[in-house]
Amino acid sequence: MKNYARFLFVGAILAILSLIWGAVLPARASQFAYQTEPTPTPGADGRILYTVLAGDTQIGIADKFSIDLNTLRQLNNWTADTPVIEGQVILLGVVGQEPTATLGPTSEVVATVTEQAPGTGMICVLLFDDVNGDALRQEIEFGIAGGAASVSERTGLASRTGTTLAEVDADGEAVATCFEELPLGEYTVSVAAPQGYNPTTAQSATIQLNAGDATRLNFGAQIGSSSGLGALTPEEGGRSPLMGLLGMVLLLSGAGLGFYTWQMSRGRR
Repeated sequence: MKNYARFLFVGAILAILSLIWGAVLPARASQFAYQTEPTPTPGADGRILYTVLAGDTQIGIADKFSIDLNTLRQLNNWTADTPVIEGQVILLGVVGQEPTATLGPTSEVVATVTEQAPGTGMICVLLFDDVNGDALRQEIEFGIAGGAASVSERTGLASRTGTTLAEVDADGEAVATCFEELPLGEYTVSVAAPQGYNPTTAQSATIQLNAGDATRLNFGAQIGSSSGLGALTPEEGGRSPLMGLLGMVLLLSGAGLGFYTWQMSRGRR
């Protein structure tokens, strides 16, 4: 009986240690995976940009610069599954931000017109991620990828379609979807947000395209509440399924060892 009790005790200790290991190890690994680094110097426009390095992840960048993960995702129009690509320029924040409104408070789309070469015109469309839902595009609200954009001239002179983008240029500016060398006329410009987004502004507008015009229109949409942002993954410190399974195996092994020892003790009597 003494041997039986001894082996049962050892088995129980092994099982308890395996459970503690499975619960604690992933969180500690995530906690010390990155060391905090100084935030990059803001540019002349106040934007703090960072060029992604090999091996960077969403949680790693957030830890590296002490930024809330959900805030980082909103700034760069990421979901939990968006890959982080080496060489990509991302936004970490804006210093001294003064929001520039491109949409009126009634959600009416306002066109910005600049001159282009005479004879034709150009229409550019940006479907932006209206993070705060106010129908006003701030500088830190960037494009949404995968939406549909279209321009159609009233008399049928031109009709084109394209896909909205979530890219930023070298200056950190959102890249719009542009339709170039359009014949002059009255155009209906429309967008359709991708699945999972809800419109926050009007999704179509009618404009007059004159010779040399380069017209840009901004349309807003906001990600739906069922997007799944904020769900913890194992790399973010959640409990790893593999570690939990390993803990269960060790628990069963400890119990089996104790039972086997008890049977052997009985057989020797």
